[in-house]
Amino acid sequence: MQGIELSRPIVFLDVETTGTNIKKDRIVEISVIKYNPDGTEVEKTVRVNPTIPIPKLASTIHGITDGDIANEPPFRSYAKGFLDFLNECDIGGYNALRFDIPLLQEEFARCDLTWD
Repeated sequence: MQGIELSRPIVFLDVETTGTNIKKDRIVEISVIKYNPDGTEVEKTVRVNPTIPIPKLASTIHGITDGDIANEPPFRSYAKGFLDFLNECDIGGYNALRFDIPLLQEEFARCDLTWD
């Protein structure tokens, strides 16, 4: 990231989900880009089987259908590695405080993990 001096990594994230209910809806795709203080970047996008059907309205918005994620692993398969990836990072993203972060906290909790 040019022009900004980082003292710790910053991760910008975006999630696509089965809906907008933080307590009951699930992630179907996670995209992240991590900027490290040394100038390196790590970019990842992972599709996730939410283990519940994706409503047609949600599929219309993000373009991901049940068929697209049928053979993908559930969030639990990525949870620990993803939590480690986010550890000690600042977080940014559109609507991250109101939606993405609380939804991720719920997903981690379902895997018996805590993300503060």
